[in-house]
Amino acid sequence: MVIWSVEAKELEKLSKTVNDNLPILGKEVEATIKTNDANVVLLYARRCLEVIVTELCETELNRPRKTEPLKGIIDKLNSEYKVPSHIITSMHSLNSLATFGTHPKDFDPEQVKPVLNNLSIVIKWYLRYKNIEIPAKSDLLSRSSVTDREGTDIPDISRIEKSIALLPFINDSPDQENTYFINGVMEEILNNLQKIKDLRVISRTSVEKFRGQNKSISEIAEELGVNYVVEGSGQKYGNAFRLRAQLIMTAKETHLWGESFQSEINDVKDIFNIQIKIAKSLAEELKAVISPEEKRRIEKIPSADLEVYEEYLKARSYWSDFTRESLTKALEFLNSAIEKDPGWAPLYAGLTEVWMTIQQFGYEPPSVAAPKIIENLNKALELDPDLSNVHFIRAMIAHLMEWDWEKSEKEFLKALAINPGDAASRMCYAQLLAVLNRNDEAMTQGHLANSLDPLNSTMKMWYGALLMEVGDCKSALSVGEEALVADPGNWVHYTTIETAAYRCKEYDKVIKAVRYALPFPVEEDAYKEIEKIYHEHGIVSAYEEVMNLLEKFAQDNPITFMDMAMRYVYSNKPDKAMEWIEKGLEMHDPQMTYITTLCYNLGPLFKIPRFIEIAGQMKLPIPKST
Repeated sequence: MVIWSVEAKELEKLSKTVNDNLPILGKEVEATIKTNDANVVLLYARRCLEVIVTELCETELNRPRKTEPLKGIIDKLNSEYKVPSHIITSMHSLNSLATFGTHPKDFDPEQVKPVLNNLSIVIKWYLRYKNIEIPAKSDLLSRSSVTDREGTDIPDISRIEKSIALLPFINDSPDQENTYFINGVMEEILNNLQKIKDLRVISRTSVEKFRGQNKSISEIAEELGVNYVVEGSGQKYGNAFRLRAQLIMTAKETHLWGESFQSEINDVKDIFNIQIKIAKSLAEELKAVISPEEKRRIEKIPSADLEVYEEYLKARSYWSDFTRESLTKALEFLNSAIEKDPGWAPLYAGLTEVWMTIQQFGYEPPSVAAPKIIENLNKALELDPDLSNVHFIRAMIAHLMEWDWEKSEKEFLKALAINPGDAASRMCYAQLLAVLNRNDEAMTQGHLANSLDPLNSTMKMWYGALLMEVGDCKSALSVGEEALVADPGNWVHYTTIETAAYRCKEYDKVIKAVRYALPFPVEEDAYKEIEKIYHEHGIVSAYEEVMNLLEKFAQDNPITFMDMAMRYVYSNKPDKAMEWIEKGLEMHDPQMTYITTLCYNLGPLFKIPRFIEIAGQMKLPIPKST
């Protein structure tokens, strides 16, 4: 029996429906499930995808495919919103992994499993797209059935992909200030589930989009691409705490499990015991395999006292917002908690993460932020080396501050071993892989990160940056515009749009974005002058005016070298850009790590020997496209 036999059987249940209605695709599906050769499975799975994407190219993009690569068509279907984003993710993952079928020694047969899983997902969507009904016995969510308490047939959950979303828990407390506490409990349950490799758990930032919405479970599941949803509510009256949770199978909105937990909270253990029970109960209902190491991590209870833990939860409610004000508030709560209990590692890990964000967004220069980052990281490691976010931060430091690519990759892999469901670790690992010019691996990790956090506008910002790094400006532009719709007014998305549109030579979009992409508000009169110059003299002259504003701002305010260097290139002043590259090197600015992956926008600098020398000094590989 081959190791992907379960996945092949799931695909086989679709084959009759496909054969009866789509014989060309059916032929490829049949070839896919009948072979025991891993290479052949990958090759035919990709041919199935080719049949689907080729038709979508003709019906949705109104052009013949000819010799256009699959990736380009999939990206176009995504940018024009012709296919749902979670299906795009499955298409990309399938396409990326299936290409290894032509290289017998270059892949692990285990990788056949996600290929077949993603193929099933794509085919199911495609059948719905073609208005072809999937009979109950053939539906991937309708395995051999069991009977619930009302006598209704429900799917055998042991056969369904274990993808789950925890919807925001409702605060039923009379005091709405307890919302941070209920959110913290929900997030801890989610974190415990993310530690289980056998589950795919949607990140909190994506599920948060459904707080207060009246969408049905099936609608939410469709947007998130999951098979299960957890709903919950909590009440906190003084020290009394009650939490209710229920697990729903989204296929028929079938209730699988529900329980109410009640306890007096006199110690942090009282909270964590409830969180652990719920996470283990959900995993048991989903028949998820939990390794002994995963069990140990899930059952780990912090040593902090209750007051300290509550301040930590308050800090967490602020540091996911990247504004200077929110980050400052997070620092206040964390420092206050440390004064009460200087021996709890997550507090120092939190300070490290906040200071990393402060530095990365340019709110403080590395000379101020870096010592804080190192000090708090070392303290967190001293107190508890078994925290996934600590290894994530070590990976980020090795990447952005130490420029030690090998160490960074090792730390990312450690973080993901502890918490395989952490979308941020996967996306940042993808950024590192792109820096190392391992673009296929980078996009595989990036797509997976997107599937774990599909509605997070910040994740889309990172994904847009990743697309720029691998040279796909059109998809990056599309992602930036999509993120801006979901999160209007966020200046970071305007930066993505500005850089991607410049590379794509869509200069009208560049000029519209630049007003909001600069690190300060651009007055109406100043912006009109930039527009006027652009329409009369072109993009280079417009950026000369932009640089006048930036130079004036930089006289009295901290600014990143990249803000200056990139736009000096746009204004055709490579020597000025190199001056800021030199400053970035001297300051050991974390954004220096991206100077070669942004070659698509810094192209003129690659003709300057000193730039190539700096890249060599940093051991940055030069992308082939240069």
